[in-house]
Amino acid sequence: MQGKVEWTGGSGLIGVNSKNQVIEMDWEEGPGPMQLALQSIGACSIVDVVIGLKERDFSKVWVEMESTRNDESPRYFTSIHMVYHVVGNVPIKLVERVVAKSHEKYCSVSNSIRKDCKITHETIVHDSI
Repeated sequence: MQGKVEWTGGSGLIGVNSKNQVIEMDWEEGPGPMQLALQSIGACSIVDVVIGLKERDFSKVWVEMESTRNDESPRYFTSIHMVYHVVGNVPIKLVERVVAKSHEKYCSVSNSIRKDCKITHETIVHDSI
């Protein structure tokens, strides 16, 4: 994996990957690097959930996240709470197992966070709309 981050002036940055795909960032106006890190944890884990539920009938998956950060520099995450939502005919116990496995084993992003960051999660299954 390769990438480049370039300052664009002011508080702006762009991240460019090896396919020349660009992510715009702004550490004052957002999205900033830590916001993108938090969203990357959610995105990585959702991939695991969708793949883990592939045989099931569901139409939508999302995760709401709330985090706290260290008060002083470095301002690393100290806790992250994630609420997973799945719309469909899926047993909640299955979703809970898939989410737990994501954080225990599969999600590279959450497994790259400091070990003293407490990551908690809960799941909600909604009936199909």
